Amino acid sequence: MKKYATLIFDADETLFDFKKSERIAFDQTSDDFKLPSNYFSIYTAINTSIWKEFEQGKITQKELKVERFKRLADATEISFNAEDFANRFMKHLANASYIYPESHQILTRLKKHYKIAILTNGLKGVQTKRIGASEIAHLFDALIISEEVGYAKPDPRIFKLTLDRVNTYDPSSALIIGDSLTSDIQGGLNSGIDTCWYNPEKKVNHASITPTYEIHQLSQLISLLNI
Repeated sequence: MKKYATLIFDADETLFDFKKSERIAFDQTSDDFKLPSNYFSIYTAINTSIWKEFEQGKITQKELKVERFKRLADATEISFNAEDFANRFMKHLANASYIYPESHQILTRLKKHYKIAILTNGLKGVQTKRIGASEIAHLFDALIISEEVGYAKPDPRIFKLTLDRVNTYDPSSALIIGDSLTSDIQGGLNSGIDTCWYNPEKKVNHASITPTYEIHQLSQLISLLNI
């Protein structure tokens, strides 16, 4: 096994249960606006699509915040103020911090051997609070949020910035762990950083993106890194 000095983790759907946070925030916001909450599946499809557009540079994060709810209003033919809904949703989401059961134990063990950074394509106001309020916040040497720094995965500039923040100047001494092939894994490939695809649902990789490693449970990192 290659020796690494730094581990870069994606946040949502890797260490944090974002689906749970998102569902709770959506239900709370729908209640606030007295709207039915049974449109969550429509929202998640729209949100997934619009974040792909963001990765491809087709929309800014500022536009994304509200545009996804404008599209939701159009898709459901329900009238509501998309900007107000977006602001309330993000407040609820910032307060919804849930980690996966394995995250604390695995990170605590890894922290004894590596510098650990967290790199997220999230929104500053949401991610700073969600991650900062978690029981694993103290285990990170750096937190890099795309909206805050002006670059986003898979842009290699945000990976270089992440390495600089933890004083790691050789990309080959770092490993990125994340669930997104197009964001985390492609970003690592763009940056000369080895990659570990966290694939708990054992999805088939139909993309022309090949990770260095693949795991289905976070605990597999222990044997993978031989610690």
